[in-house]
Amino acid sequence: MTGREKKEYNDLFFVCSLVEYISRKTKNHRNVVVNAIGKVKLQHLYELADVYHCENIDKLTDDLIQECHIEDGYFDNIAATQYQIPTHWDIGKVYKRLIVDVCNAQNQRPIDALVEVYNSWISRKIEDFNSSLYYENPSYLYESYHKGEVL
Repeated sequence: MTGREKKEYNDLFFVCSLVEYISRKTKNHRNVVVNAIGKVKLQHLYELADVYHCENIDKLTDDLIQECHIEDGYFDNIAATQYQIPTHWDIGKVYKRLIVDVCNAQNQRPIDALVEVYNSWISRKIEDFNSSLYYENPSYLYESYHKGEVL
C-alpha cells in the first residue's frame, strides 16, 4: 500500500469516476455506459488505471465513447439537478466505496462487483442528484444495497 489507501481502491475509484464522466458526457444512465464498455475493457482500464490516470480525461473518454460505440442518450441528471452538482470524482468515490464493500462482504472480484452494482436498483438512486442518497455514509449505502431498498 502506498499513499492513504490500497492501489486497487484508487484504481477502482478512477474507473468509477471515468464511468461517471462518460455518462454525463453522453447523457446515459451509468449502467448503459458500464455495459457498453463491457467487463473485458473495464478490467483492462482497472489494471492500467495508474497509466490512464495520467492521460487527458477528455481524450480518454472520447476514445472510449468511439471504441465502445456509446451513443448519446437522453438522461441528463445534471440539467435536472436543483442543488450543487457533485463532481464525477465525488460520485466515483461513492461507487468505489460501495463496490469495495460488496467485494469484501461477498468475496467478489472488483470488476464483477462493479458491473453488479451499476446494474442494480441503487445506481438509479445514486444518480439522482436531487436526493441525498449519494451523500449517505458508505455503510448505510451498503446495507441498503444488501437489503434491496433504501433503509
